[in-house]
Amino acid sequence: MSFVDESWYQKPQDIPEQQSAGGVVVRKEDGRVLVALVQERGHGDFVLPKGRMEPGETIEQTAIREVEEEAGFEKLTLHSLLGAEERLAFDRKTWKTTHFFLFQTDEIEVEPKDTEHHEVTTWFPVDALPKMFWPEQQKLIEDNLPLIRELFR
Repeated sequence: MSFVDESWYQKPQDIPEQQSAGGVVVRKEDGRVLVALVQERGHGDFVLPKGRMEPGETIEQTAIREVEEEAGFEKLTLHSLLGAEERLAFDRKTWKTTHFFLFQTDEIEVEPKDTEHHEVTTWFPVDALPKMFWPEQQKLIEDNLPLIRELFR
């Protein structure tokens, strides 16, 4: 049974809202498209790198900063906005809207800079992703497969 159920996607009344951003980072290797996922410390499941906006940042700046902090990538090419996903934050005290961008990189071996919360960055074939902690993140990748594949034709 999954920890995340439908209750995470039902917005309670009078809950504070939070904007965040993150990214789907991809690269091509030997004809395959790979996606980078991060593993959070203390959890076995993988997630997309993302986090909250800081004052004065744009959504794009937030996504780039969070991908660098949580996954370790410093050389990113921004391609497009993939969409926004909404749900309760992990502490269930705020309603989080996360804007996800598609990034390309040629970096292979990277390590998260935020080692307190993130352990490892791992590449997976886009067609063989592991089960992810947040179902909406997995669906976001699956829904954008045509765009991701087109980028790497």
